[in-house]
Amino acid sequence: MGHREDLLDGAKRCLLEKGFVRTTARDIVKESGTNLASIGYHYGSKDALLVKAYVSLIEDMGDSFGPAWPEGGAARTPAGSLERFQEVWESIIRSVPASRPIWLLSLELVLRGDRLPEVRKLLAQAQEEGRSGMLPLFTDIPETDLDKETVDTEGRLYQTLLQGLMVQWLFDPGTATRADQLTEGLRRVVAGAAPSA
Repeated sequence: MGHREDLLDGAKRCLLEKGFVRTTARDIVKESGTNLASIGYHYGSKDALLVKAYVSLIEDMGDSFGPAWPEGGAARTPAGSLERFQEVWESIIRSVPASRPIWLLSLELVLRGDRLPEVRKLLAQAQEEGRSGMLPLFTDIPETDLDKETVDTEGRLYQTLLQGLMVQWLFDPGTATRADQLTEGLRRVVAGAAPSA
């Protein structure tokens, strides 16, 4: 690996150990075995590197969200169905224990984002990618084929649900919403929204 990759891996480890605010450029250099000048050369700034590392951690976590479908990757439930909705949320919730440090890091960024305006700006740009990244789990439509309106509506819905579940599962897993409860709630909302005959 080169310095760029070493820095990114070191920054990821620092984020998981110390969080965003407490990680210094020297911490990253020590963890990566590189030098201070390489941060500016490869990423422009420590904050830009940490944002890149955070986004990479989120992407890695997102890769674990997909349900454990049978060999060949075929879904057991139809795309767009309530069954698929529940299956995906069950898988996401199962990933919570392993991804807890990343969720905690996300919460730190939400709570301290106003003190880090440049970081907030970079992360806001990355949120759109997060919206489009979740959609294929529910729709089977490849991310590259999604239109902007779908990302701006359905993507926002799933992202909002994910962030709400994250907070619940971090706060108290014993009372956090389960996938079956979330699905039943959606079923009732949709049934109530249907026009009466």
